[in-house]
Amino acid sequence: MLRFTFLSFVALRLFAQDQIGTIQVRVSTDRPDWRYEPGQPVRFRIVAVRNGHALSGVRVSYRIGPEMVAPRIEQSATLTSDGLTVDGGTMNEPGFLRCIATVEQNGRTYRGLATAAFRPEAIQPTQKDPADFDEFWATGKAALAKIPMDAKVTPLPEYGNAQADCYHVNLQNIGMGAAPSRFYGVLCEPKTPGRYPALLSVPGAGVRPYRGLAAIAARGVITLQVGIHGIPVTMDQSVYDSLGAGALAGYNTFGLDSRDRYYYRRVYLGCVRANDFLVSHPKWDGEHLAVTGGSQGGALSIVTAGLDPRVKGLAAYYPALADVTGYLQNRAGGWPHMFRATEGPLAHRSAEKIETSRYYDVVNFARRVKAPGLYSWGFNDETCPPTSMYSAYNVIPGQKKLLLALETGHNNVPEQVAEVEAWLLRFLKGSARN
Repeated sequence: MLRFTFLSFVALRLFAQDQIGTIQVRVSTDRPDWRYEPGQPVRFRIVAVRNGHALSGVRVSYRIGPEMVAPRIEQSATLTSDGLTVDGGTMNEPGFLRCIATVEQNGRTYRGLATAAFRPEAIQPTQKDPADFDEFWATGKAALAKIPMDAKVTPLPEYGNAQADCYHVNLQNIGMGAAPSRFYGVLCEPKTPGRYPALLSVPGAGVRPYRGLAAIAARGVITLQVGIHGIPVTMDQSVYDSLGAGALAGYNTFGLDSRDRYYYRRVYLGCVRANDFLVSHPKWDGEHLAVTGGSQGGALSIVTAGLDPRVKGLAAYYPALADVTGYLQNRAGGWPHMFRATEGPLAHRSAEKIETSRYYDVVNFARRVKAPGLYSWGFNDETCPPTSMYSAYNVIPGQKKLLLALETGHNNVPEQVAEVEAWLLRFLKGSARN
């Protein structure tokens, strides 16, 4: 009898094990294309899943409203295994309506969202186009042209591959004051003699090192991947971590009260200087020059194409710095969201800073992009809200194509990257068509 009791106890321990696993909160719209006409109602479905099965009996909190502003609906309910369907209301103007749902279990919060689009191709920017915008940037480019490039090129043999050589590049750039600054990047070029197209790769936000694009160079493209902070891009990661947490923390609003001192003046003109270097490369084919990047890099891709007519094509993922004044009209604005806060240390809503933003907003460069381009993002992006990105995209006069990965946030998926890279390579080889 004692033996039977012991075995039963062991069996109980074996078959009554605790389970733990990540909960996925999935939110979806009632239309597969996520699109609605103004005035049409949206219904969101919420389900929580663990280990592939829907959870029942857990509480979910959800809030619904235009992206990035105060929600119109805030409620909670108990989920069943069939999920929960909620009325999201509608929008009466072009824009995006977002449902964010959260579930708390075992001290953790799990989150999901979906974003319904209301005629996004009709979204127009809130940002104003200064009358002297072109004059301001023409003056900046003229000042840059007077500064010798003074290119310093150092081999990076460990960065290359069998088909490509890599180099650390150090260029002279316009400075924040009278003295020039420097602009750094990693050049990768095909080893085989010949003439090749060129690609400028511009970075997302942050402070980090770079290794270049040797894999693309191996496919017959001269590439230059740049940093923006005027520091070498091949140092130890710890250096960039220290700068990002210290001297360069919040760099995106440095000097925002002056159009002549704003941090991005040197950055935007530095991208033009990078193109100066690429078109002077002895292996450049003399015709094909493109620019690409994501987030801040998506912004810089549009900016560079708007500033520099030598750019013949661009591919931009989820561009930042677009329609940053949206918050002044109680709608989503672009990263870095400097006008979102109305008070406190993060508030930047002074007349001087708003005026400066007009000379740097991606919207106003987008108005001047004539080169063909491929643009790509998702509706769930909370860093670069789709309202802000469409505000720029909709005013681009050049040939354009939009590649949507609907469910993505501020990230991309392999299929998306593959299609963008294929488009870029076709374009650079002279055969891309939108």
